[in-house]
Amino acid sequence: MKKESQVIFDRNVVEFVTVAAEFCKFLEQAETMRRDTFVDTSLKILPLLYLKAAMLPETEMIGDEAPESFVTEETYEVLRINLSDILAEKDDYLDVFIQDMVYSDQPIKKNISEDLADIYQAIKDFIFVFQLGLNETMNDSLAICQEQFKEYWGQRLVNTLRALHDVKYYQSDEEDEMEDECDCDDDDCHCHGHHHHE
Repeated sequence: MKKESQVIFDRNVVEFVTVAAEFCKFLEQAETMRRDTFVDTSLKILPLLYLKAAMLPETEMIGDEAPESFVTEETYEVLRINLSDILAEKDDYLDVFIQDMVYSDQPIKKNISEDLADIYQAIKDFIFVFQLGLNETMNDSLAICQEQFKEYWGQRLVNTLRALHDVKYYQSDEEDEMEDECDCDDDDCHCHGHHHHE
């Protein structure tokens, strides 16, 4: 008698699956998007993905081998390049939260597109297996995805969230130009159009 998993019917799992599938679909269809739309949507879906992953019940492996993966190197590369094209010069960011920083006082340059492709790979492999609908492999792909969340993609997610937030709120070119139109008299600066109101 094979062991059955009840975990996969848990409400938190169902909600995670829903958001995870949305996230994959969003990235797969992103190549036609304008950058501001892409950044805006990313900033809404990523925190939700993190929250739903954090709320997953602890899942134990019940099978003997890891479920098959779906994302090939080619799929990964195509997605990464598409995202890199959308983000263009805003793709790079400096990451100071890396283990290597212990040995280096230089921040390390990272790419939002690569972070998102890494997260996509873990999530898409999970969704692919989950949609096959077999109890044991569904359970085990969930266990693996949860483990990977703790080990690496959760951290990637929060890193890239910081970078995307920066793109949306601090790096707009219009604002940079407006900041140049400042009349400064000692501490008394009058800048035109640079307001932080929504």
